[in-house]
Amino acid sequence: MVGIHVTQPLRNPFKHESLIMKNIKHTLAGVAALLAVLAVPVLAQEIKAGELVITQPWSRATPGGAKIAGGFLTIENKGAAPDRLVSVAGDVAGRVEIHEMAINNGVMTMRPLDKGLAIEPGKTVKLAPGGYHLMLMDLKNPLKQGEKVPLELQFEKAGKVAVSLDVEGVGAQAPHDHSGMKK
Repeated sequence: MVGIHVTQPLRNPFKHESLIMKNIKHTLAGVAALLAVLAVPVLAQEIKAGELVITQPWSRATPGGAKIAGGFLTIENKGAAPDRLVSVAGDVAGRVEIHEMAINNGVMTMRPLDKGLAIEPGKTVKLAPGGYHLMLMDLKNPLKQGEKVPLELQFEKAGKVAVSLDVEGVGAQAPHDHSGMKK
């Protein structure tokens, strides 16, 4: 008669694989969470000042020797009272003005808004090419794609608010959201 002598108990071969899969799942979940956190600042800049929310601050790159540039952003008033963008300042330019561009009877006009720009309660005002915008005048240096241009917005009620314009390409018509699509 032949006998079998067992010195170790037989182990479940699938138990070891189950632990490996569990560790892989936890690692992947951690990596996914980290990527989600890192991606948020790249997608959009949102600045809150009192009841105002400022998003999509951007500008266009300028050719060498250019002395003016436009600045664009969106201001949403989530409050019950109006506010007003009264002035803008930045070291990048000799002066920054709030402007309005319009077409009247087939003639394009552009003028500074000496009394600022009203932001009515519950409304969103978009500063964009062809409408309201910031004029950066007497530029000290050309704006280069990929740079950030710091500005300080002054509101009647919300006070001073620091923003950075993302500099897009020379012909950009809207800010880039870095996911491959224009906003």
